[in-house]
Parts: sequence; C-alpha cells; structure tokens
Amino acid sequence: MHKPITLDIDGQHVKVTNGCTVAAAIAIARRDAMGVTRRSVSGELRAPLCGMGICQECRVTIDGVRHRLACQTICAAGMSVVTAGAAR
Repeated sequence: MHKPITLDIDGQHVKVTNGCTVAAAIAIARRDAMGVTRRSVSGELRAPLCGMGICQECRVTIDGVRHRLACQTICAAGMSVVTAGAAR
C-alpha cells in the first residue's frame, strides 16, 4: 500500500500517493486548469502531452532546478514545484 506524501506546488500543499509523478500531482492540485505547467512564448497555456518526456511540455522547476520534466519525475515528500503556467 502506498502511503501519502505532501509536496508544495506553487505555494499550495498537495497530498499525493507515494510513487505519483509530478505531472499527476499538478493535475490533482489544479483540477480546473487541466494540469497546466507552463506558458508558450506567445503566452498560451501548456500542459503535458505525451507523458513520456518527448514533448517537453511538462517542464517545471523542482527544488530550484529549472526545466525538469514533470511526467518523468516521481514526487518526494517536501518537494517544491514551481510552474510557469500557474492559472491564478
């Protein structure tokens, strides 16, 4: 059985199951914004597309490291995630 962990996504504490990807955690945290992770050069909202790291649409900053792939990164307790496309 997976135990829950808590991480921070754009200042919001989010509880997810251990083993969850950051992309899934973002989608859980933002049910109304479809897991938006960033904005394009023209300002359009972007979200994970391929789920396997090819499209690069899920890039976020994790624990201060920019351009990490949310779909390929497993959540860790206390992790800090900053999205560039936060719909506020």
